[in-house]
Amino acid sequence: MEKGNVFVGWSINEEVRKRGGSGGLVTSVLAAALDKKLVDAVVVLKKINEFEAVPVITSDVDEVLNSAGSLHSVPSNFAKLIADKGMRIAVPGKGCDVRAIIEQGKRNAVNLDNTFIIGLNCGGSMHPAVTREMLETVYNIKPDDVEGEEIEKGKLIFKTKDGQEHGITIDELEEKGYGRRESCRYCAIKIPANADLACGNWGVTGDLAGRATFVEVNSEKGAKLLQNAIDAGMVEVKEPEAKGIAIRGKIKGVMEDLAGKWKDKVFEPVDDRLALFRKELENCIDCGACKTVCPTCSCGEVSKCTQYHSRADGYKMSMFHLTRFLHLADSCIGCGQCTDVCPADIPLTRLYRRFANPVQDELGYEPGMDMRKPPYFEVKLND
Repeated sequence: MEKGNVFVGWSINEEVRKRGGSGGLVTSVLAAALDKKLVDAVVVLKKINEFEAVPVITSDVDEVLNSAGSLHSVPSNFAKLIADKGMRIAVPGKGCDVRAIIEQGKRNAVNLDNTFIIGLNCGGSMHPAVTREMLETVYNIKPDDVEGEEIEKGKLIFKTKDGQEHGITIDELEEKGYGRRESCRYCAIKIPANADLACGNWGVTGDLAGRATFVEVNSEKGAKLLQNAIDAGMVEVKEPEAKGIAIRGKIKGVMEDLAGKWKDKVFEPVDDRLALFRKELENCIDCGACKTVCPTCSCGEVSKCTQYHSRADGYKMSMFHLTRFLHLADSCIGCGQCTDVCPADIPLTRLYRRFANPVQDELGYEPGMDMRKPPYFEVKLND
């Protein structure tokens, strides 16, 4: 087992394999890391229903196994949860989650050497409130009747308690104003190669489709994590088919091209960017929720931007936002959570990304690159 290996794998535990996304491999890898003392704790989402879950740090193997299952309508913010914990932690996450953890590592809030990151392939996530509305108005389904969901072949599929599957293409949903968050549409990190392991269903073919996970080993830590689960008898792996590898690459390319088109559409050039920012921010109520929820911010309650956190500072544009534009220029991950929590419905993620896109392009950032290494990491540290 070494960096660069690719496998198709699944959980040995039949219940986990049945409930888990794509064969439950990620759940069993996390459980094995905890069971064999490779880590002290694991981060999981404790499910309440299909639209609500609470992120928890646990040292209970059974709690990890019981967390099996995919949730596309639950926002996650694991980076701050694991900051300054001083323990060995294994954590799963989408591309934006992985980037956030790395950003916290740059700020010495997370020890990346003691953090095992399992990246999850992600075509996009959805806002829970918008998803409930979508189910009622587009799918004609009661949200409480939903017991599972999946994204497959360009369709968003909901499984109901009566055993039925209801699928509509993502393109059709997004034309109606539903589907993925806007930030997910233009996000280009579909396979998080900057994680120790990158896992998902793209590339799984034949009888294993829907029942196994495609795994990329991206680091020595990732190799150790997967080998530990195999040695513990909790997962099984096999070589992927060449056809599957080709399909995985094709899907990745298609998704990245689509993200590029969305990026061009959302960030059309404007003649006066300052006027745009002023207009969008004129209804800010200065609540500070955007800073509180931001997974890459690690400056705490006393910081440069909070010094200007006052409505008295609201002349044309608050210094709070001007400072945050600079603060996030090289670190905004486009997760969309600031937009989600803004009570004034300001498209904050779009504004932060409009400011950050050219800066991060100049720093040499490319989708999926390991930002823990030069040139990106060195530039950030020396900034």
